[in-house]
Amino acid sequence: MSKMEVKTSLLDNMIGVGDMVLLEPLSEETFIGNLRKRFEHNEIYTYIGSVVISMNPYKSLPIYTADKVEEYRNRNFYELSPHIYALADEAYRSLRDQDKDQCILITGESGAGKTEASKLVMSYVAAVCGKGQEVNKVKEQLLQSNPVLEAFGNAKTVRNDNSSRFGKYMDIEFDFKGDPLGGVISNYLLEKSRVVKQPRGERNFHIFYQLLSGASEDTLKKLKLDRDFSKYNYLSLDSATVNGLDDAANFRTVRNAMQIVGFMEDEVQSVLELVAAVLKLGNIEFKPESRVNGFDESRVKDKNDLKEMCELLGIEQSVLERAFSFRTVEAKMEKVSTTLNVAQAYYARDALAKNLYSRMFSWLVTRINESIKAQSKSRKKVMGVLDIYGFEIFEDNSFEQFIINYCNEKLQQIFIELTLREEQEEYVREGIEWTNIEYFNNAVICDLIENNQNGILAMLDEECLRPGTVTDETFLDKLNTICAEHQHFESRLSKNSKFLTDHSLPHNCFRIQHYAGKVLYKVEGFVDKNNDLLYRDMSQAMYKANHSLMKLLFPEGNPAKVNLKRPPTAGFQFRASVGTLMKNLQTKNPNYIRCIKPNDKKAAQVFTDSLVCHQVRYLGLMENVRVRRAGYAFRQAYEPCLERYKMLCKQTWPHWKGPAREGVEVLLKDLEVPKDEFAYGRSKIFIRNPRTLFFLEERRKQCLEDLATLIQKIYRGWKCRTHFLLLKKSQVVVAAWYRRYAQQKKYQKIKSSSIVVQSFIRGWKARKILRELKYQKRCKEAVTTIAAYWHGTQARRELKQLKEEARRKHAVAVIWAYWLGLKVRREYRKFFRANAGKKIYAFTIQRIMQKYFLGLKNSMPSMSPIDKSWPARPYMFLEGTHQELRRIFHLWRCKKYRSQFTEEKKAIYEEKLEASEIFKDKKALYPCSVGQPFKGDYLEINKNPKYQKLNSVIDEKVLLADVVNKINRANGKGASRIFLLTKKHFVLADQKTGQVKASVPLPDLSSVSVSTQSDGFFALKLKEGTPSAAKGDFLLSSDRLIEIITKLHRSGTASAEREPINVDISDEFLVQFKQDQVCVKFIQAGPKNGNSVSCKRKNNRLLEVSVPSP
Repeated sequence: MSKMEVKTSLLDNMIGVGDMVLLEPLSEETFIGNLRKRFEHNEIYTYIGSVVISMNPYKSLPIYTADKVEEYRNRNFYELSPHIYALADEAYRSLRDQDKDQCILITGESGAGKTEASKLVMSYVAAVCGKGQEVNKVKEQLLQSNPVLEAFGNAKTVRNDNSSRFGKYMDIEFDFKGDPLGGVISNYLLEKSRVVKQPRGERNFHIFYQLLSGASEDTLKKLKLDRDFSKYNYLSLDSATVNGLDDAANFRTVRNAMQIVGFMEDEVQSVLELVAAVLKLGNIEFKPESRVNGFDESRVKDKNDLKEMCELLGIEQSVLERAFSFRTVEAKMEKVSTTLNVAQAYYARDALAKNLYSRMFSWLVTRINESIKAQSKSRKKVMGVLDIYGFEIFEDNSFEQFIINYCNEKLQQIFIELTLREEQEEYVREGIEWTNIEYFNNAVICDLIENNQNGILAMLDEECLRPGTVTDETFLDKLNTICAEHQHFESRLSKNSKFLTDHSLPHNCFRIQHYAGKVLYKVEGFVDKNNDLLYRDMSQAMYKANHSLMKLLFPEGNPAKVNLKRPPTAGFQFRASVGTLMKNLQTKNPNYIRCIKPNDKKAAQVFTDSLVCHQVRYLGLMENVRVRRAGYAFRQAYEPCLERYKMLCKQTWPHWKGPAREGVEVLLKDLEVPKDEFAYGRSKIFIRNPRTLFFLEERRKQCLEDLATLIQKIYRGWKCRTHFLLLKKSQVVVAAWYRRYAQQKKYQKIKSSSIVVQSFIRGWKARKILRELKYQKRCKEAVTTIAAYWHGTQARRELKQLKEEARRKHAVAVIWAYWLGLKVRREYRKFFRANAGKKIYAFTIQRIMQKYFLGLKNSMPSMSPIDKSWPARPYMFLEGTHQELRRIFHLWRCKKYRSQFTEEKKAIYEEKLEASEIFKDKKALYPCSVGQPFKGDYLEINKNPKYQKLNSVIDEKVLLADVVNKINRANGKGASRIFLLTKKHFVLADQKTGQVKASVPLPDLSSVSVSTQSDGFFALKLKEGTPSAAKGDFLLSSDRLIEIITKLHRSGTASAEREPINVDISDEFLVQFKQDQVCVKFIQAGPKNGNSVSCKRKNNRLLEVSVPSP
């Protein structure tokens, strides 16, 4: 950046205070007032040092444009006004330039804008990192994973129209240049209870409404669904439609995003079938049916929904119906089958719906990770983005809120530890003394929940595993016994008598004093939700389904792998995953975004002081400011500090020659700033009180006004001098041009006079010469005319004589002709009879036929059998003869042509004929092969000494030998191989060494797949179960594809012992590579891709072959 370039600082044109560390005086009222002032002017971002406070504006703001991205790119954190882009840029540059792994922790209440903040961070990083086809593809896949996860994991709640009902942590992996390589997504505790029941005013997950609103009629018909939301028990109707959410458009967005991420079309269809199955499952109802033993057994009321669900999942209806009526309990070697009553059947139905949806969601995350994972195994730099549910306090708080608030306690704990540690490390690094600040440490609350001996989660697990009758009340009794004396635990039934008269605390509840405030939890459902049990009969029924995903989602249903061990509880799993997350976060450099919700109405420009104050308190923002200001409120590197304030001292203005630190020392000494108000670090100046900074800013503002006046004065003087010099220069130029103009006019006048005189003289001379020339011309013309008249007279005399002689000769000839005619007529009259007409007719016909045959002889077509030309018919009565002669000639010509064939040439033409039957009008490459003879052995295996080793291995006659390319599924590139075809085998060998790589008997070959286009790719598919199929099919390419496949097909047809080889011609087919099936897809390439065929790997299950347009 040049010295003259103007910088926009954090302190310039401030609305309120951009960094709360500089707020003076500091109190809760001034803190809230500063947030309100900035919020009312659409300044939604404020700093606390390096922490960003983000207020949800509930409206679109023009502060996320491409220009804004460029404005914050490669800028110092405090150089511009507060923005989330500044934090994202700081984190990205630290990762790229300093090789430090980063994590961005986004916390706040539900509806505070955490999900949008994570999207903004990811979009900024995607915009500023490198470019290129592969890099852009990775960035697009990372960004498009958000719409997919939001559709399946977000829902409308009373506080947020797009609330994340699961925790998401994404590690974005970069190479040494800072270009993204891929990513890994971890999900935490999907709120699966929402699938079967939603609170009033809330919706189920978005995907249910998007599918019913946006899917085509054909898709809904295949899924056996109806657009009417009211037909499904699992969908709440009071909030089915949400203002500002277009479910139909969002469904199209999700479909497109799944395609970009790498989902195959059959995978998308499978996921939609599972979503439809969940909806159908909710409509299944039960009725009691009495049995002989006196117990009630549940039965399905209306089996139509059950039937449709079983058709979607490919399950036998009787199997699932039995699972809803009976439960099998296994203990060691015994099995006991018990009936389910109606309540238990409904529990089993809802448990199956929750497990089906949550396992499908986990599969989606795994499938996305498979597509976006980094392909390179080199060392990677990592940036983690944590978007997890915020602290929740509802009217009815249950197990889900308890787990969510526990996670937020852990995040608050790590925030406090890392903030203090970072502050401490900076002071130590800079050599500044540090004073410890008192703050509330919520470790005691975390210990109350997660302690392995007396923690609430440990007691809940212990209660779930205890034999005998276990209820929510017994769990509460245990809490009352063990946690009664804990200062953050409250219960009406605990031994602590001070809560006995607290009527705000019901008997079936307990209360925890969280860092964000007191939360009342109802113990109802704690034990069931922690157990998260799914009857084994249900798992086994799901495993028997023919659906492609069911065996992956319910592996415990495999009868061959029955596990009698009790699965881990939901609380145990979540505590373990949170512990792993905390360890991961502690290894990275943290960056914080604290999201605040301004009001509960989701309305723009509404700021509720009490709500914001509550969030400021439990987020610990005031403590964060005090920690930041404990030592020094403001710190800045010496170079930017000197650059900003150098005009306040004559010694440093305009340019300081020397180290920046010495310049700052001279500056502060000249301004007489008290020494206890600042301290010098190794690379930064530290200012203790914000008043000192505001003093510097005020002096700078006054100095800038004086400098502006000076600049204006100098500019006006320069402008006047420049104007005078311009006028003077113009006067000289005008005078010079006038003198030049006057001389030009005088010269032009003299020149025109001279030209007139010269023209008159030249005219007189020219006229004199013209008169002489005219006289000479008249003399020559007279001589020519006389000679012409004389020659004409002579010619006319001679012509008259010649005409007279010609008339005499013609008269003699005419008289002689008449005499001969008379003589002939006299002779003919003697022999004329009645049959003279027939003879004349016969003679005429004979002459016509003679003329016809002679003409046919001279115009016969060529001897080629494909020549269809034939002379035109001269007379109508010869039509039959003409066509018969044409047929006879063609048969004779074909016989002559066939008699020339040898047995070898005859076999070649038979192969050509068979190639025509297979490929004509089906394969675009076929016309190019018609004129090429099928040679067969192109490598001359028997003669070439290079292939002597290979020739010794092959003891059969070689029908075809050529070099082909074997396609690698990992990268789509080809490796050269020798392809040999005999009557019983085909062999692939290394081209350089001649070593045999594969020898496959022809009976093991089931089919050959090729495309319809002009490429040379073909797949040799082997029969399942044969020894040759162990390594999978072969994907090859060759310029002689037509000949290879024709000879393969003839080899299969010639043998009566085996079935003929099928040839499948399609632009999309599957190839089995060992255990995986890969789709090979052929597309038309654009002009920019050139004229060559290219094969690229799009993902783990797709190879795309680009064929140039014909």
